[in-house]
Amino acid sequence: MEGDDLAVFIPIILFIAIAVVLCVFSYMRHRTSEAVQKTVQTAIEQGQQLTPEILERLGQAPQRRKLENQNLDLRRGVILISVGLGFAAFGALVGEDEAVRPLIAMGSLPFLVGVAYLGLWKLGKSDKSG
Repeated sequence: MEGDDLAVFIPIILFIAIAVVLCVFSYMRHRTSEAVQKTVQTAIEQGQQLTPEILERLGQAPQRRKLENQNLDLRRGVILISVGLGFAAFGALVGEDEAVRPLIAMGSLPFLVGVAYLGLWKLGKSDKSG
C-alpha cells in the first residue's frame, strides 16, 4: 500500500473511532439508567418507601436534574465554541496553505452551533426571569 492509499483511511478510521466512542457511551448510559429503574421498581414492589435522598443517590432526583439543565446550553455552547476555535487555531499553527482553510471550515461548524447554544441559553434565561 502506498502513502496516498493509506492517507485515505486515516479520516475514515477517525470517524469510525468517534462513532464507536459515542456508541459505547450511549450504551453504558442506557445500562446505568436501566439498572436504576430496576432498583427503584424492586424497591416499590417490596413496599419500601423512596425518599428524596434515596432518589438523589440513585441519580434520579428531579430537582438535581432541573439544576443541571439550567446551564446545559451554556456548557454545550462554551465547549463547542472551544472546539471550533481549536480547529481554527490548529489550522493556523500548521502553517500550510492547503490545510488552513479546510480546518477553519471544519471549526466553523462547532463554533456556530456553540454560538446557537449560547443564544438558546440567553433566551431561556430571559424567558424565566420575565
